[in-house]
Amino acid sequence: MTEPKNHPEIDELAAEIDEVGQRAAKTIELGRRGFSIAVLAFVLLVAQLLPWVGEHAGWEVLLGRGGGIPQLFAATSTGVGVFASALALVTRRWWLAWVCAAGGWFASVDGMLAIWSQQSSHATGAAGGGPGFGLLLAWFATVALAIYWMRAAFSRS
Repeated sequence: MTEPKNHPEIDELAAEIDEVGQRAAKTIELGRRGFSIAVLAFVLLVAQLLPWVGEHAGWEVLLGRGGGIPQLFAATSTGVGVFASALALVTRRWWLAWVCAAGGWFASVDGMLAIWSQQSSHATGAAGGGPGFGLLLAWFATVALAIYWMRAAFSRS
């Protein structure tokens, strides 16, 4: 038997193919879903300008006006829904899709509690009187983002 000859070009090509395969395994392809996610993140930004708690806009709630529970929702929805989503859209990293999915569901629960806190009595002295339009819009956008990111995270084969 004769020994196979070494072909450095073939070895380089095989290494390059392996590298591309490893890189592709770490990313996700978002397609149309990516556009929908970008639109929903923009909706969250617009919701920050609308009233959340009484006369306080979402950005004011984020800075501490309007109560602790709405502030927690403002922080989680902005952090996950806007910043983490933007980072995941740019990098297309699969693990970031999971972070956005899990964080989105956490923020959704925060949002439901924030809405509930605005519908509760004033016994604790917290702001109330019903949730503002911006709070409701932010919650719906956060739930939709969580759904889109969960689908994206599970889409990887």
